[in-house]
Amino acid sequence: MQDFPDLLNNRILLIAIFSCLLAQVLKVIIELVWHRKINFRTLVETGGMPSAHSALVTSLATGIGQTSGWASGDFAIAFCFAIIVMYDAAGVRQAAGKQARILNQMVDELFHENPTFNEARLKELLGHTPVQVIAGSLLGVIVSWIAAPAY
Repeated sequence: MQDFPDLLNNRILLIAIFSCLLAQVLKVIIELVWHRKINFRTLVETGGMPSAHSALVTSLATGIGQTSGWASGDFAIAFCFAIIVMYDAAGVRQAAGKQARILNQMVDELFHENPTFNEARLKELLGHTPVQVIAGSLLGVIVSWIAAPAY
């Protein structure tokens, strides 16, 4: 615990977290613009525009590249980590969401006459579209570049 104050002095980490939080706030604003209603649940839900996961990892990788150098091993690790996270967000988790949607539809159709069947519905919005991932990535890079003089 004696090193906890060091976390608060880690500018790269703080800017990456800020990028993630900004993406979550933007989801509320985008929801308001697109659907004309405020939905604060988007602050804590997965999925949506832009990808907060992508904003976090690209901001982190950009900050490491800016401070440690683009040819450093630290940047290489952060870059690979970012690619894996973004692939998972747009690939694996998106596919799981599609499967959940189909399973929910099957349950609705098979058990609509049997009201005693009350299993919880599967969460359908798990992942991101490629556009949402790209938007989150751009947000993370932009926030990191804007904050670069603070490094």
